[in-house]
Formats: sequence, structure tokens, C-alpha cells
Amino acid sequence: MLRLRTFTLALAAAAVTVALGSCSDDSTLPSAPSAPSAAPDLALVGPQQDLADDPVALARAVPGFGGFFVDEQGTPTIYLTNPGRRAAAEQALGAWFRERSRPAAALRVLSARFAWSDLERWHAQASPEALAVPGAVFADADEAGNRLHVGVENAAAASRVRSVLARLGIPAAAADVEIVAPFQRVATLRGTVRPVVAGVQINFPGFLCSIGFNASRQGVRGFVTASHCTNTQGGVESTPYYQPLQSTKPTKIATETVDPGYKTTLAGCPSGRRCRRSDAAFAKYVNGTTNTLGRIARTGSTSSSDLTIAGGWTVTSNATSSSFTVGETVNKVGRTTGWSRGKVVATCVTVNVSGTSLTQICQTIVNAKVSGGDSGSDVFKVTSGTNVKLDGVLWGGSTDGLSFVFSPFANITGELGALTTH
Repeated sequence: MLRLRTFTLALAAAAVTVALGSCSDDSTLPSAPSAPSAAPDLALVGPQQDLADDPVALARAVPGFGGFFVDEQGTPTIYLTNPGRRAAAEQALGAWFRERSRPAAALRVLSARFAWSDLERWHAQASPEALAVPGAVFADADEAGNRLHVGVENAAAASRVRSVLARLGIPAAAADVEIVAPFQRVATLRGTVRPVVAGVQINFPGFLCSIGFNASRQGVRGFVTASHCTNTQGGVESTPYYQPLQSTKPTKIATETVDPGYKTTLAGCPSGRRCRRSDAAFAKYVNGTTNTLGRIARTGSTSSSDLTIAGGWTVTSNATSSSFTVGETVNKVGRTTGWSRGKVVATCVTVNVSGTSLTQICQTIVNAKVSGGDSGSDVFKVTSGTNVKLDGVLWGGSTDGLSFVFSPFANITGELGALTTH
């Protein structure tokens, strides 16, 4: 949950960069589907988290813990209210250092003004009311800033949020209220691929989106895409999917079968809004549609103009945490901007979706290229060569094209159920 640069994030329905076939963009199609209807309650499965990615677990293991992140130079950094607790921090982060073949001596210790337990308590206390303020964008307990961090659209919202924080008794020094750009939906289109692999463009009636990753759910083969890439976000309407376009190549490849409803009673959901922990839905492949499990299309470079498939990434594992280490690098492959990568700048952030009554809980923001049409893109971490760990599904991108937001894989399975991805 590193401090963010000012950005505008837009929900971006999207796909793998594909330069196959003769499909071209169709600018006449709308950029986003309708808002969801009222949703039934949904019991969520709490994801398991690795210690280094779980600040609450670190706070239990290291007295005075105030946040852990990787800085701009790649240095692992921890906040401690008592720097003399360094040995406890090194021990708690031992697995993190061993996995990366780095010495614990590389750990940099910063003096923390606030303990993580206080930041978590203030975040839980402030988020529902702060995010109910018109113009509120997100609320975050910031690992890299050792502060509560609230993003808002304008000065008026900032003033109202500060008033909320003051009324709740949260110290002014413990909270940064920053003007940022809001999250909103966009959508677009690109080419065709067989067998179908992760990220390939899809078209559902009136809208354009893409596949996040192929998966098997309860023995049924299908794919996961963004929930807003269905006829109605949240709730099953048996949305049909075509690839690449219903109008030019009307080949139906799948039908939506799982898309949990949004609810008002989810823990941390702001007043007057409807919430989920993932923007994700599952669609069942039509019999005869060839597809490859565990395969993500790979372009030859990270240039946004390079949309030609040069090979593939292979999914060998899935992230088990709903949060990620701030400062580490993740990747995405999308039909508009291709392969891009960047650092995690905020994790487990509660995000209002601009122009809707929706809030996405515990999402992750990355500084990396994105554009309209990249929604549904797979987000992953390269582990070795072309092997990757699947981290989640991208659903939003900044209007300046420099940041994206994604739903963690653990949140997706918590709502859709167990998924076999490789």
C-alpha cells in the first residue's frame, strides 16, 4: 500500500494482445455494461496469506511493526516503532529473504510513528464513513507510508473526509488525504486465437471484453473474466461470449455460469454502496471450443505497439494471498497495450468504482501501462523463464495509461469457488 502518484483509473475490459486474424476495433460498441441489480448475500471464503504479504501476521510476530515494502531501489524496508526489534523482523521475514536468495542483512529499518495495529484499527473505523463521502476513491492502510491513506476526487471531498477522520478521533498526522483520479469502466476489442488461451478478446452482446485465465471449476472447463464483462455485473444472466466478434465471426465459445451478486452487508462495505472482493465471473466453454489450461499469450516485448503473439507464459502456481508486497513487480498481458509490467504501489485497497454504487474491497494497484480494452487481463509474477504465478485479474486502468487495478486470485476463488488453472 505504497503512496500513490496522482492518477485516474478506469475499469478496462480487456484481453491478450493478439495480432491474429483480420479483426479490427469497433468503436460503435459501448464501453461498459450496465450496473448490477440488487444482490443477494454471499458467504466469502477467507484466503490464506503468506507472512510477508500479511501485515497483520507480521504485526503479531514483530512488536511495533508499522509496515513492510520494497523501495524504489529494490531495498526491503520495514517500519518499527522500536528499531531494536530488528532481529525479530529478520526472523519473521526469513522465508521472504530465502525465497529471493537475499541476506536478511539487506533489510532497512525505518522508525515508525504508528504501529500497524493502530493503522488497521483506524482503517477499519474510517473506511465505511470516508468512502461514503461523494468523491471518495479509496481508503488504504499504507505499508510504505506508515499512514492511513485516503484518495479523493476533489478538494471538497478531501475536506469532508478530513472532517470524518477528525470526528472519529483519528490523529491528523496519521492520515494522508490525497486528490487522485477516480476508477471507471471502459472497454474495447482485438483478434482471434485457437486454441483459446488466457487474455484473448471476447465479445458479448453490445460490449467488448477479454479472458482473464482458463480454469476448471467443479470439473467444468471455462474461463474467468471481469464481472462487469457480463450483461449485468453481479448475478447470472447466461451471458453468451463470442470470439473475436459476434458480428463478423459469430462463433459462440462460452456462456456465463457463475457471477456472485454484490451486497451491502459485506464487512467494510461503505454505507449506501454494494460490495464484492473481486470483479470476476466464470463462463463455461461451449462443447468443441479448443482451449489450453495454464497458458497466457506472450508478446515479444513490453512495447505497447507489439501485439503479436511470440509464445506463451505457463502458469505453474497461483497466489494464495489477497495482498502483495508493495514494491515488487507484476505483469499483465492485454489486447490493447500488450505486455506491461510495473511495481505494486498499493495492496488490499478498498476502491469505489466511479459513476456506480459499487465498491471493490481489498484490491491491488500497479504502476504499469494500461488502456481501454485491457480489462479481464491476467495479472502474474514471473517465477523463472516463462513460468509464472497467477496473481489475479485486471479490471481497471488509469486514463493516463500509467496504472492499473486488479482483483487478487485469492479473492476470486473466495467468491467463485476453487479453480484449477494449470
